[in-house]
Amino acid sequence: MATARASSERVELAKHCSSRNWSKAIRVLDSLLAKQCSILDICNRAFCYNQLELHKHVIKDCDKALQLEPLAIQAYILKGRALLALGRKQEAVLVLEQGYKNALQQTADVKQLLELEELLKDTRREIDGTFKTHATESQQGNPSSPLGSCAIEKSDEKIDKRDTNDTVLGTGENVCKLSSMAVSESGACSNGNSHESSRDLEEQSRINSFSKDVSKASKQSDGSSDLSNGSAYKEKENGKSGSQINGSYESCKPCNGSNLHDSLTESSDRLGDLSISGNKLSSKSGFTSKLNHKAEARHRVSDETKINKYTITRISEKHSITVDLRLSRGIAQVNEGKYTKAIAIFDKVLKEEPTYPEALIGRGTAYAFQRELESAIADFTKAIQSNPAAGEAWKRRGQARAALGEYVEAVEDLTKALVFEPNSPDVLHERGIVNFRSKDFTAAVKDLSICLKQEKDNKSAYTYLGLAFASLGEYRKAEEAHLKSIQLDSNYLEAWLHLAQFYQELADHSKALKCIEEVLQVDDRVWKAYHLRGLVFHGLGEHRKAIQELSIGLSIENTIECLYLRGSCYHAVGEYKDAVKDYDATVDVELDAVEKFVLQCLAFYQKEIALYTASKVSSEFLCFDIDADIDPMFKEYWCKRLHPKNVCEKVYRQPPLRESLKKGKLKKQDLAITKSKANLLRFADLIGKKIQYDCPGFLPNRRQHRMAGLAVIEIAQKVSRAWRIEWRNSNKGTAKNGKKNRRRERLSMLSQNRGGAGCSTSSSSETSTGYASIEDRSSGRSMLSWQDVYSSAVRWRQISEPCDPVVWVNKLSEEFNSGFGSHTPMVLGQAKVVRYFPNYERTLSLAKSIIKDKLYVQSKKDKVIDLSKDEKIEEIMRAETCEELHKIVGEDFWVATWCDSTAFEGKSLEGTRITCTKKTGRLGYDFAIRTPCTPTRWTDFDEEMTSAWEALCNAYCGENYGSMDLDALETVKDAILRMTYYWYNFMPLARGTAVTGFVVLLGLLLAANMEFTEHIPKGLQTDWEAILNVEPSSFVGSVKSWLYPSLKINTSWKDHPEISSAFSTTGSVVSALSSCND
Repeated sequence: MATARASSERVELAKHCSSRNWSKAIRVLDSLLAKQCSILDICNRAFCYNQLELHKHVIKDCDKALQLEPLAIQAYILKGRALLALGRKQEAVLVLEQGYKNALQQTADVKQLLELEELLKDTRREIDGTFKTHATESQQGNPSSPLGSCAIEKSDEKIDKRDTNDTVLGTGENVCKLSSMAVSESGACSNGNSHESSRDLEEQSRINSFSKDVSKASKQSDGSSDLSNGSAYKEKENGKSGSQINGSYESCKPCNGSNLHDSLTESSDRLGDLSISGNKLSSKSGFTSKLNHKAEARHRVSDETKINKYTITRISEKHSITVDLRLSRGIAQVNEGKYTKAIAIFDKVLKEEPTYPEALIGRGTAYAFQRELESAIADFTKAIQSNPAAGEAWKRRGQARAALGEYVEAVEDLTKALVFEPNSPDVLHERGIVNFRSKDFTAAVKDLSICLKQEKDNKSAYTYLGLAFASLGEYRKAEEAHLKSIQLDSNYLEAWLHLAQFYQELADHSKALKCIEEVLQVDDRVWKAYHLRGLVFHGLGEHRKAIQELSIGLSIENTIECLYLRGSCYHAVGEYKDAVKDYDATVDVELDAVEKFVLQCLAFYQKEIALYTASKVSSEFLCFDIDADIDPMFKEYWCKRLHPKNVCEKVYRQPPLRESLKKGKLKKQDLAITKSKANLLRFADLIGKKIQYDCPGFLPNRRQHRMAGLAVIEIAQKVSRAWRIEWRNSNKGTAKNGKKNRRRERLSMLSQNRGGAGCSTSSSSETSTGYASIEDRSSGRSMLSWQDVYSSAVRWRQISEPCDPVVWVNKLSEEFNSGFGSHTPMVLGQAKVVRYFPNYERTLSLAKSIIKDKLYVQSKKDKVIDLSKDEKIEEIMRAETCEELHKIVGEDFWVATWCDSTAFEGKSLEGTRITCTKKTGRLGYDFAIRTPCTPTRWTDFDEEMTSAWEALCNAYCGENYGSMDLDALETVKDAILRMTYYWYNFMPLARGTAVTGFVVLLGLLLAANMEFTEHIPKGLQTDWEAILNVEPSSFVGSVKSWLYPSLKINTSWKDHPEISSAFSTTGSVVSALSSCND
């Protein structure tokens, strides 16, 4: 029965070959090979692929044949010709030389030996530059001929002159023979006729006259079909898939408008090219990118993927056209970007044969290029229903589903494609990309690594491998993979851009800028390069340089990323008119990606902040008070990046820019930098550098350094003045009275801080009542609260980068009561957050210690999960990862750290919450710290901060006042660190708690005439030191070991002018911050 069926298939194969229906012949061969792997059938299929100019399919089949039989001479011939057609002449020579060597040893087929010799001779002449094309090229053995094995016959020889083992395929004057090695026992590739009519010969000649450039579009496929199994987006060089940098706009990066995993996605004039080969749908195209990347799909990063078109103009429509020819014409139309015409051609084929898989795949691919992905998926699905073994249809449907963001379904389809072609590098490459985009980085690394074992020159696979390794925190391996991609092609722009982004995320800006320069040397019209360089300059605090780069990028392409970021930069440097213009343009952009909508939301909010700031430019800087003047709901929506619809309807909007600028006309003398101001700025820069973390992910931002320095000096001046008054009053015997006043002030502040204050937009002359200094005129004493001190730092942080929502959490709306607070992730799914993952081990260890102490954790719904039974505590103490910890607990959970109170003996304050939540599927776990600021918690920390402030004032304003002895000031230093400890655990800001905390620490030290002269130790983050220590004394002991030895007495800072007079207005402050690079 099986023998009879096989014989029937052989007959069918011979029939298809004689009618030149190579697509159907390939399908029969697929069926035969699925039952039994035969070298003859593999070579037969390679021959059929060659008829369709599917050169990379030819190479793949020849490689399979040579693995089974290294002496298969016909495989060398076919592979050599395919390599020549792809323009890979050096490789062709090596293959042909090896085949010739083997043929000499066998001496079994003189015809094959002569053919190899002729091919080698011609190829070497062409390489040496002596081979010339002429009219009789075909008679000399044209190396780019798409046919399998050509023995040249004289034109006057009869067409039917052949032996029984050779198939003669008429091609006009040429007679090309398929040798016995490539023919099955039943004569599968025989044309079945002794003579061809001249019309048939002409038609076949035209079929085979497609430009050899088409071969460059070929790509390995699952071998289950020809165009067959589909069309492809291709790359000029090697057909490998291009790379995209994925991502979303993370909450920790609100200013830059970019997570370059998405912002550097591939862009092209077309999504790619369709070839007869089974190449990828997405090569360098953005097809596997998300559905909405239309705009990026219209502009390619480089000319690297220009289209290699078919040459089909000589095909006359008057002639009878076979199905394969129609398919080829449809493919050619797609390659030329004429997708509608292509679809019309495929429609004609499908009208005759509605379930023809190859036509369905071709039309589906054309739909995909037009971004009609639902229609594409429908066609691929019909192709699968018609031929479930059509691996190419499974692959292409997987790509289309990935483009729609249906990653789970996409992986399922691509996995099914691998059933029909196990370990296909093409499908593994594609699945690796989809796994990366779905954030399954571990699976991506596995797929891409296997792919690269087979395709060692796949530069795109190396690029995605680098991206996946970087996400997993394997930075050395990531860098090596990116560099390998560049080594394969030094002009591969995507690899340079990815490597630049990689260095930027690690805060190695010098290397990042060098990579960007490499991109622009290859092609200076790559807008993404200018956007990325703008991001780097923005991160360095060089906003004016960023504006220049972004403007160049916008002159190339009007992108929302560049518009938003340039608007942010204009906003920061005080160019409010241009900022508002860019924000408006950002809101008006027609979106091509859902994830970019967040930029439009932010642009709306930041335009309002820009208008508010513009109205304050001529007012005193103290009047710049976002927390008191801006509506709580507005701030809450801004922080959460919510749709501004409710804000538009319920919140007072800022007046137009014209009115704002009328209110805030800046006087030129306010912007003038005198000698004394210049000296002050230099000193501020020197001090401000001390805030810099020497950790991966933290760029040295000169604007932030100047902000910090000016804030430190202002705090020192303000606190020093308050302490001087305090000391004078204490010497007059009013110390007790002073203590009472401070307690009275504390109670007053508590009443003001509770409930969110219900602030609404005020007039320009109104200032914050919550944090303003309180003047006790009856005693002549300036009463300064801890809020006053920290509010100075907060105000400076707000103005230095106005697009960061730095606001007091208790000044938000009623959401404050439900625990809105900060969220700092160390692990997001499988991704390690470069800035904070270094704290992972300590945090995990602390979480286990807390669980061991309390014997329970809290569920997501705040219910107690008892862990005291079944030896779970022992298991928890052995857990080495958050994944193991989560599996033991059995569900999402959190545990709270605590802080021992100094103000109230025996009392503990809730610190931060260490949370562990599982992602869907295999996407890992989120491991983070969250700090909810509930009213009760706020009250507890407010009392603790008030007590710490009182202790500090008492420590310095007594006998230690004005001391120049560092040892005598030990209690003062300890008091400053204790207050800093509570501030970090308090986390009362939506963001910016870390930098403001260290700014105040430096300001308080300077107020006591102590200057920090070194830098924060490498790898250390002071806020995390506080968070991960439950006792303030532990934090003090940890920090003092490196801080105290670096302190020196300095009183010269008092010689500088008052910050409040040197830069009295908001406009002058903005000007001072914006001149840090002048």
